[in-house]
Amino acid sequence: MLFKYLFIITLIILFVPPVRRFVFYLLVGRQLVKQQKQQAASRGGRREGEIRVENRPGKETNTHFKGGDYVDYEEVK
Repeated sequence: MLFKYLFIITLIILFVPPVRRFVFYLLVGRQLVKQQKQQAASRGGRREGEIRVENRPGKETNTHFKGGDYVDYEEVK
């Protein structure tokens, strides 16, 4: 008896698009909207495409680095 009801509910969810959309919204939609709001709030007032460079607090760099290996290249025209 219980199996019969579960089977009917599963068929309705699988084959009726409005019911499927509603179930998806219940399971995922609210959390998705919540994440989008958090993302918008964490961006602050920055505009889209704006670049922001944050300098990391660096450690003292007294490594005496004198360069890397020389690599031959051929200019392609």
